[in-house]
Amino acid sequence: MTGFRRGTRIGIDVGKARVGVARCDPDGMLAVPVETVPRSETSIDRILQLIAEWEPLEIVVGLPVNMRGEETLSTDDARAFAEELQRRSGLDIRMVDERLSTVSAHTALRASGRTQKNSRSIVDQVAAVVLLQHAVDTEKSTGMPAGALITPAQEPPRDV
Repeated sequence: MTGFRRGTRIGIDVGKARVGVARCDPDGMLAVPVETVPRSETSIDRILQLIAEWEPLEIVVGLPVNMRGEETLSTDDARAFAEELQRRSGLDIRMVDERLSTVSAHTALRASGRTQKNSRSIVDQVAAVVLLQHAVDTEKSTGMPAGALITPAQEPPRDV
């Protein structure tokens, strides 16, 4: 585990209707589903409560790009969500390419005997698990954290 930073991490899959949340243990052995948060004005408030409960080292947020790696409206939405979460939590947030995480989640759920209809409530959590496990495994194998760190927005200078 050369270069692996020990600590709990939270994975977030941002969607238009729901936000999937997952977490991993401090050693990064296994990512597990936590909750599906309905997307609303209070989504970040609920995630901040989960952050307070799990005290993560960092947050991993899925960066939805199309299959050619190009940004889309969903990319802008996820980035804005991550920036607001970073601003309000003060934690390091990494944006990690999430291509195929939802597809992988649907495949895993289908393999476990669930239909797409009865998986709707948990597919976002499973996508967050896939994303987070990928990020942790990448850091373990390369010694480098996955994704790109969001830099905090600069506070405008105050008039004194």
